[in-house]
Amino acid sequence: MPIFVVMDKIILEIKAVQVISDEFIAQAINYLKVSNNRLALIANFGGIKIAV
Repeated sequence: MPIFVVMDKIILEIKAVQVISDEFIAQAINYLKVSNNRLALIANFGGIKIAV
């Protein structure tokens, strides 16, 4: 899934999964460590499907 750096300060990771697992959180923490950033967001667009 795409990973973006916003304004050189925020790591934004886009997911489309049922649940955010511990591995995703650990990966975001690792991105923070190597980038020296202080904020990471994981946006999840998976999960419940709504029919229109």
